Amino acid sequence: MRAIPIIFILIFLSRYSPAQEKSMDFWLDFEQLEDSLRVNPKPIFLYFHTDWCTYCRKMEVEVFTKAFIVSELSQNYYAVKFNAEYPDNIAFDGKVFSNNQLKISRTPLHDLAILFNGQNNPFAPPLMLLMDENFLVKKRVNSYLDSKTLRSILVSDL
Repeated sequence: MRAIPIIFILIFLSRYSPAQEKSMDFWLDFEQLEDSLRVNPKPIFLYFHTDWCTYCRKMEVEVFTKAFIVSELSQNYYAVKFNAEYPDNIAFDGKVFSNNQLKISRTPLHDLAILFNGQNNPFAPPLMLLMDENFLVKKRVNSYLDSKTLRSILVSDL
């Protein structure tokens, strides 16, 4: 008879377990993006963040976990999440990109972050770019967006 209340408690608690966070696997890396575009072209959503960016962490917790954002990014975009200070090399578009600022800057930007940010623009995370399948920039945002604002941008730019 004791098993029944325990089963109900376990069922109740399982609804709130971290296993529900599996919906976050829509993020790709640059190599996966390249392969995916070859197979099935569609728009691209690039999200550049840093470890020290408070608004980046806030977006990752409050915005990118919303079901309607996950659904929109999963179904209609290839979404790439990239740490702008990533220290290692990345092969993309037939080239190797590095973080050449590692030993000369307190906030070293990876060459991919510089490339997509624009060399003459100051980098300010979070940086989000909406692009077509040929990497033509349709929208550029350098600020925190709440989930409703991001959704309206994602839906309007299709």
